[in-house]
Amino acid sequence: MEPVRTAAVIHLDRLAANVENIKKRLGPGVALTAVLKGDAYGHGIAGVYPTLRRCGVQGYAVAYWEEGAALRAAGAETEPIHLLAPIMDGELSKCVEYRLAPSIFSVEQAKKLDELAAAAGTAAPVQIKIDTGMRRIGFDADDVSGTVKAVAEIAALPHIHIAGLFTHFSRADELDCPETEKQLARFNAVLEALKAAGVDMPPVHVSNSPSILLRPEVQMDAVRGGDVLFGLCPVDEDKWPGMGLQEVMTWETYVAMVKTVPAGEPVGYGGTYVTKRETRIATVPVGFCDGYSRRLSNRGKVKIRGQLAPIIGRVCMDQFMVDVTDIPGVAAGDRVELLNGEDLSILWMADTLDANVDEIVCGVTKRVPRIYVD
Repeated sequence: MEPVRTAAVIHLDRLAANVENIKKRLGPGVALTAVLKGDAYGHGIAGVYPTLRRCGVQGYAVAYWEEGAALRAAGAETEPIHLLAPIMDGELSKCVEYRLAPSIFSVEQAKKLDELAAAAGTAAPVQIKIDTGMRRIGFDADDVSGTVKAVAEIAALPHIHIAGLFTHFSRADELDCPETEKQLARFNAVLEALKAAGVDMPPVHVSNSPSILLRPEVQMDAVRGGDVLFGLCPVDEDKWPGMGLQEVMTWETYVAMVKTVPAGEPVGYGGTYVTKRETRIATVPVGFCDGYSRRLSNRGKVKIRGQLAPIIGRVCMDQFMVDVTDIPGVAAGDRVELLNGEDLSILWMADTLDANVDEIVCGVTKRVPRIYVD
């Protein structure tokens, strides 16, 4: 690997192991859809797709059409790609161009897509979204008759192919949650009404990452695996260690300079830390412009030469300082671990910042190159 200031290292062997872990949890005939929104949760769509393909993943989901186009460019020429987020009418032509299945929750938008598909001489796939309680997007499951009428109207469009029908749980990470049971009951009521109305049923799916781990009974025709692919904890932390999934991303940099300052010296912007003794300070050339949160000022830590070093002073835009007084021999050029999947895990950083694990990895900016290793 060529020398770089900093790198997010993507461990593809761990990704492959996570896929196998997930597949072993699935019932016969249940398909795994790999959710790669947020540029594969910050891991890079182009970099992880070949591994997912080798692992036998045959379906994908992203948020927006640009990510779908990136997945096609990465080599996903024939696999179905589902757009989970809303799409503007003016972007529907991109669905036809890149053969993407948008989440549809409007008859009017489906008709516009039908016209575009007709002009292109093709049939456009769509995924019908049912809102069962997330209250985000989707046909209203509480209005069963209205929803059935709308879906039947879409199904009758000559250049539309309904590739799936789905909903999304808002609290699947909570075991025995009454809200999840309500959402499932609403979804099943819509399914039964559609069958009674004679609508040909497409594959249906409700299971997201926490459902894959905690609720095998709701797998239906397919599951949508997102953050679990990358070893990111979507469930109660007490249950997580036994799941056997590994964080795929680590993050590293190097020591840029080491200096010794006397006791009583303020460190960094605002002098928020004052040395209590003669202190050896190592400067790390990473900052909040790289996605290393400023909220880690005076509370984060890194690992150098196998030992933890606390951050002192404020994290700057491009640099921060750590106390290495108790770590013998630290010198410029030494490797610095920012995230290592162990005592400096993504989960640790999320807990420290009162954040979501997905927020941590998606927050590592494009200024940090992704380096892929097997």
